[in-house]
Amino acid sequence: MTPSNSGHLAKRVAKRAAKQGATTSSTKLQKTTADDPARLGQPRAFAGEVGAGSPQEMRPNQDSRPQHRFKLNEKRSSGAKMTSKSGAIKSVANKEGANKSGAAKSSLPPGLYVVATPIGNLGDISQRAIDTLRRVDLVACEDTRVTGVLLQRFAIATPMTPYHDHNADRARPEIMARMKAGEAVALVSDAGTPLISDPGYKLVRDCAEAGIPAIPLPGPSALLAALAVAALPTDRVLFSGFLPPKSGARREALMAIKALRATLVFYESPRRLAECLADMAAVLGDREAAMCRELTKLHEEVRRGTLGTLAAAYASAQTPKGEVVLVVAGASGEQAAADDAAIDRLLRDAFATMSVRDAAATVAEALNQPRRTVYARALALAKE
Repeated sequence: MTPSNSGHLAKRVAKRAAKQGATTSSTKLQKTTADDPARLGQPRAFAGEVGAGSPQEMRPNQDSRPQHRFKLNEKRSSGAKMTSKSGAIKSVANKEGANKSGAAKSSLPPGLYVVATPIGNLGDISQRAIDTLRRVDLVACEDTRVTGVLLQRFAIATPMTPYHDHNADRARPEIMARMKAGEAVALVSDAGTPLISDPGYKLVRDCAEAGIPAIPLPGPSALLAALAVAALPTDRVLFSGFLPPKSGARREALMAIKALRATLVFYESPRRLAECLADMAAVLGDREAAMCRELTKLHEEVRRGTLGTLAAAYASAQTPKGEVVLVVAGASGEQAAADDAAIDRLLRDAFATMSVRDAAATVAEALNQPRRTVYARALALAKE
């Protein structure tokens, strides 16, 4: 090899060695700064990367744009999957809801479900009542507007039909026909337990005669709520519903139960409250009583006292609002015995100059007692 060739070859080798050294040094620097971007005083951005990302995203030899597209695609795929999954869930939920609704209605035995509803506080409704109202085929109610509010509150879509005093004779056969066809019907009142001062008993009676079961779902009741707070005996109770609106008829009705040794419970309109209390005090005497108004509601009121003091208080007060329950103490043993003795004594005196019928009429008027009661007692005494 000639010196010139030898020198030329040496230059080529040296040039190649220098080039390889530079490449190696550059690669080391890239790896070092990639592992610790802070060594260059700023985040390391790789080729094609948009801005700086988290340390986990800043890996050497990784193009972030395909990675970013992958993440977007993954999100889209995941989103589509979620949408699909959500749609599937929704569909399944609808199917399950439909199946549940259908299965529930088909599994609920046909019959009349007597369902108690809140008397003021919606929180008083039972879970069993909600489930039943949702599962029955029909809800028979006093007022569809009132019951509709309740059903809407608990997202119940069961159809309703009106059943009240004015249409009961016409609606009852239709409801009976549906139950005979295998449907389940719920009976509700506007508030409280059905059949307590409403026409529901006729429907239950027809069910009993037709062999259709009537299933009670107990719950709220203004009658029971008032008894619970009246502070009067509850071992023997007579519920008399609403007394007649006219004073004369009201006093006669009170006379018929005056001698009962049981706590008396009445529903009353707030507009007639003062007059009713006055008649009670005049007929029953100054007994202990409790006025319960708007039970379970925001303006709930329970006022206790004698009939006389309560009558005086409401006679001079503004007419109250809301639903009223009156709880009155029953007759004492001494009072009942005294009333009976007085009737017997006056009847025997009247027999001396009057017929049985005339004697009974005279004594009943004198003592302000029901004529039927006094006449029945007069017949018994005349046979002695």
